[in-house]
Amino acid sequence: MLHSSTSGFRCSIESGRESTQKQCRGTGGGSGKISGGQAGGGKESPIAAVIIVIGVIVLLDLAVLVFYYNRLVRYRNRVDTAWQQINVQLARRHDLIPNLANIVKGYASHEREVFVDVVEARRRAATARGVGEHATAENRISGSLDSLLLLAEAYPDLKANQDFLRFQEELSRTETRIAGARKYYNGAVMHYDNSRQGFPGNIVASLFSGRFPHREYFEIETPRPREVPEARMYVPGTPD
Repeated sequence: MLHSSTSGFRCSIESGRESTQKQCRGTGGGSGKISGGQAGGGKESPIAAVIIVIGVIVLLDLAVLVFYYNRLVRYRNRVDTAWQQINVQLARRHDLIPNLANIVKGYASHEREVFVDVVEARRRAATARGVGEHATAENRISGSLDSLLLLAEAYPDLKANQDFLRFQEELSRTETRIAGARKYYNGAVMHYDNSRQGFPGNIVASLFSGRFPHREYFEIETPRPREVPEARMYVPGTPD
């Protein structure tokens, strides 16, 4: 009977050992799975880092593109605004020419060639298109005005005419404003060209070439200084 009890006790111990071994195997399997999962996570982290780096680079490129695009737009609009200011002053100059020519014509109507040249120069300037055509037309106007005012020097009565003096003075002021507007316009074109031709603005300009075309400088000859003669009464027989 004692032998039976001993045998039962041994069986219980062996059963306990087998259970413990099974539990240890289960725990080991779980650890293996966890380790495998950690190993898998270690393989995914470099890929995520690469994706983040690529995303940052794309965002930086996009930010640079937007910055230089807006910069080119700003410089282009500045050029357009400056050219509009020149057009305003040129139109004012064109309006003064007929009045001045008519006054001179009243004293020297026989100088037909001079007046025809003035009228033709003004007509071409009024129909000019583009900066280059305007520059050519304005140079011709300056030449015809020089001839007209030089003609006036031969007529003392005309030099003392109040209307003539007034229009001549206004012409001088207008040409001074044209010179200032031209200087500002050419400066705006220079900044626009620098931004359009420099890196990376040249890439942006090539991507949107239709939006950022080449702009010309407005180069004209500087008009001869218009000296407004002093108004004085002319007495026939006295020296000028």
